[in-house]
Amino acid sequence: MLELADIVKEYGRTYRAKYGDRMLPSHWGALWDIEHCRTSLMSGDLFWCDACQTYIYSYHSCGNRHCPKCGGDRADAWRDRQMEKLLPVPYFLVTCTLPHTLNAVARSNQKLIYDLLFQASAEALQTLALNPKWVGGKIGMVGALHTWDRAMGYHVHAHYLAPAGGIDPATGEWRPSHPKFLVPASALRKLFRAKFRDALKAADPELFAQVPVKTWSKNWVVHCKPVGNGETALKYLTPYMYRVALSNSRLVKMENGKVTFRYKPRNASWRTMTLDAMTFLHRFLQHVLPKKFHKVRYRGFLHPSAGKSLAALQDQLAEAAPTPDQLPESLASTFGIEITTVSAKDDEPLSEPLQELPIRCPHCGGPLTYIGQIPP
Repeated sequence: MLELADIVKEYGRTYRAKYGDRMLPSHWGALWDIEHCRTSLMSGDLFWCDACQTYIYSYHSCGNRHCPKCGGDRADAWRDRQMEKLLPVPYFLVTCTLPHTLNAVARSNQKLIYDLLFQASAEALQTLALNPKWVGGKIGMVGALHTWDRAMGYHVHAHYLAPAGGIDPATGEWRPSHPKFLVPASALRKLFRAKFRDALKAADPELFAQVPVKTWSKNWVVHCKPVGNGETALKYLTPYMYRVALSNSRLVKMENGKVTFRYKPRNASWRTMTLDAMTFLHRFLQHVLPKKFHKVRYRGFLHPSAGKSLAALQDQLAEAAPTPDQLPESLASTFGIEITTVSAKDDEPLSEPLQELPIRCPHCGGPLTYIGQIPP
């Protein structure tokens, strides 16, 4: 099966020679890691099969969060941690998107713009939720950054998974939201736009001046959809929250300097797109995040520092009636979720191999004896 590593091995050197003087260190690192993942240039483990008298080498994963082969186990571990924080209430998925008129500024100033996206969208959500007309309480949110659309184009947006309600700041009691919406989308898009505008102007006036004026008058895109109860939402959304821009299963072929991959437009069947290899690598690399940038963030009573508040809230809602656990049928098609093909990566760099160590010989099926670690 064709893998991203094969494409990088074939065309990575040419790409680096052509664009190396303009590549970010994170792009250099991602290409090297992906190309050498689970090869002899990584450290590994050595096994011996007594049945067929064969040494078996198991090389470690690169651990780069943008590698399609790495991190699947981390998604499950993250989901298990979030399961412990669930409330017995419905949940919403809120999406806040930056307009494409900000793309040029965002590409060149990733850390600042992505940070401001999180800041402005979370503050806008929290401000509206505090209004007694909507929730009247402080909400909790788990947010994830995505920078791609379905065809790997540049499309910067943040997703938030939020319980349907908040904590009354005066009484500490739970205040449920409307069952069909958390906050009104029309108000959210205006406040999100205003907060982002003001934050960018305050952070970097010169950069703010580079943004087309029409950006601040056009409608920004936000969505707020119910996604069932928390357990169901996490089951379906964890891979989506953590996936990388392109999974190996979507690669179709590589030939004559071109790469073909599959993508699924909204509310349509799967299609294929063919790009020349340099354009393909550029599309992929524009989604490589700055080093140590946290793409998953927590707000309100779901923040790690709010453990006592969350525990008290869980106790308060423990006797609540169970909520329906059916995920809306439109969710998978709306957000393009691919449950079985998604790779994941936690926020922090990995320090241990990700793949399971082999327990049976791949040649004869016999038991293996562990010999020891091997250096790169």
